[in-house]
Amino acid sequence: MGVPKQLSEQQKKFAELLVYNEGRMTPTECAREAGYAEGSCHVAASRLRNPNVSPLVVKYIGEIRTEIQQKFEVTFERHITELGRIREEALKKGAFSAAANAEVARGKAAGLYIEQRISLTGKLEDMSVEDLEAKMKKIYDDNKVIIEGEIIKEDTTEYNGVKIKDVLNEKS
Repeated sequence: MGVPKQLSEQQKKFAELLVYNEGRMTPTECAREAGYAEGSCHVAASRLRNPNVSPLVVKYIGEIRTEIQQKFEVTFERHITELGRIREEALKKGAFSAAANAEVARGKAAGLYIEQRISLTGKLEDMSVEDLEAKMKKIYDDNKVIIEGEIIKEDTTEYNGVKIKDVLNEKS
């Protein structure tokens, strides 16, 4: 039995379902939806994706994928044009925030904006003795109340009929 010279409608439907529903339907579900027998649709799905058994189906699947990739390919020109179209639609609707966001995105894509992040963290091993001492002094100063054990008392007084809490710090 030789390889058929053209695809059947059922094979075409399977290939299209497989490609257009990638990630949403399993190959078995695509075979079932294409009309393959319920009990053997998992076998059919496997055979239809095997280039040794069904080379025409595999080729058709590749052609559909290539077509989709070309259709939805992101190029600089398409990206800028689409952002411009979104901006114009947003302006027509009075959505100035969305229009501004689209314009900023266009500027970023065009390289007009430079995002810069500076990380100021480091390892203690990389710090000098002077830097370590300064860091320890800062930690001590920031936490002096806890380290020296100050007692906090609350005092409630009234002002114009409203109770006000005063916090008093006293050394023990």
